[in-house]
Amino acid sequence: MLVKPAWVFLIDRTVQNRVGHAAYGTYQALFNLGVIFQIILDFGLINYNSRTIARQPDQIKTIFPAMLSARLVLIILYTILTCGVGFAMGYRGWQIYMLAGVLMIQSLNTMMQFIRSNVSGLHKFKTDGILSITDRFLMILVCGFLLIYPATANNFRIEWFILAQIACYGAAVVIAFLVLRRISHVKLSFTFHLPTVYGIIKESFPYAMLIFLMSVYTRSDATLIERLCGPDGKEQAGIYAEGYRLLDIANQFGLMFATMLLPLFGRMLSEKQSVQPIVKLCVNILLPVSLMIAAASIFFGVPIMHLLYKNAGAYDAKVFAWYMASFPAFCIIYVYSTLLTANGDLKLLSKIALIGVIINLGLNFYMIPHMQALGAGITAFITQMTVAVLYIIFAGKTIQLPKNLKWISAHTGYTLIIACAGYAATMLPFNWFAQVGIFGTVCLVLIFVFRFVSVGAIRQLAEKRNKS
Repeated sequence: MLVKPAWVFLIDRTVQNRVGHAAYGTYQALFNLGVIFQIILDFGLINYNSRTIARQPDQIKTIFPAMLSARLVLIILYTILTCGVGFAMGYRGWQIYMLAGVLMIQSLNTMMQFIRSNVSGLHKFKTDGILSITDRFLMILVCGFLLIYPATANNFRIEWFILAQIACYGAAVVIAFLVLRRISHVKLSFTFHLPTVYGIIKESFPYAMLIFLMSVYTRSDATLIERLCGPDGKEQAGIYAEGYRLLDIANQFGLMFATMLLPLFGRMLSEKQSVQPIVKLCVNILLPVSLMIAAASIFFGVPIMHLLYKNAGAYDAKVFAWYMASFPAFCIIYVYSTLLTANGDLKLLSKIALIGVIINLGLNFYMIPHMQALGAGITAFITQMTVAVLYIIFAGKTIQLPKNLKWISAHTGYTLIIACAGYAATMLPFNWFAQVGIFGTVCLVLIFVFRFVSVGAIRQLAEKRNKS
């Protein structure tokens, strides 16, 4: 919670300000292309490895070489496929070299996660916690030095940013392996048992397909913007990166709940317990807070963009506002998709995700050439809202959640009131920091006025999580 915001605001944001929208926009487009196909690097192997080691820790010396070999094969397949797609999309020359660097970053990141899965499988959770921030911590040190030291700061290039990440991820992987070898005595060797790996991939394929579809409708924006906007593509992709960076940080709040809810929902459903109270509690926490953040982004988007980015204008703020407007939908998705996942409804989840892909790509291919990054922001809002509504409807039918019109009316009323409060705050004769502070205070008071959150309910959720 401390390291990632430091990385995003102190390093990643500063890099974009130094290299400009065009160079960073190309990097972001290539990075998102790599993220879309990242599922090829995993296919459930990390999850399988963590579960197996947790149950049979003595098997790590046998399993580790096989899993390591499988991962190297997947890295090769991932690199060939993604570079092929990039070439087919028109990337050439230095762009392909940049794409290869981005794919190396993704591959090293996944290798780090694999090694950590062994550490956590051995129940060395504190060690895993330290390893989880090693890569970003090293990158903060290295990139921070390059951005501060005069000789490099004045001539900073996006290629240095990529090379620094490769070096730091590589160093983190080596450190993680040395730590794992010390606590488990594994050796760096390779074996490949095709039937075992094939069985894991076959079993994990539905989940992998779901992750792929979700990656397409959440991560294809930057690549499409860079490709479809003509000469302005790189600049527009950079503007997209400004807004999405803050949405990505905000989404960590919802992702934290999803990680906690999956085992909790799984246990409650297996024991035939009603999940409605927990669903209601999580929505009551996530939705009002996300609406507050989205409203603040809409009403104060211009000064926020001016604070964070040089040369940012009203257009940048509009793009940022549309992306942040989709944040409440993301929070709804985190709750209801996790509920359906715990219930084993992967086919239903994939069908909804496919609808999201069709809407997102269909609208983007029309909106981006006409409205550029702003069109992608509007498309993201429409896509996420549609998917969120579908998750609510089908989760209600599948899990048989009772309808509660009073509860829905309360959230609708809260939304309307904070919209009025946000507009009123912009009219106050104070600087925008004070206006945001007053607006935030009003929103937090309203959360308790509407009785969305209580200390007792949060304590109940924590107790249930510990039991699961």
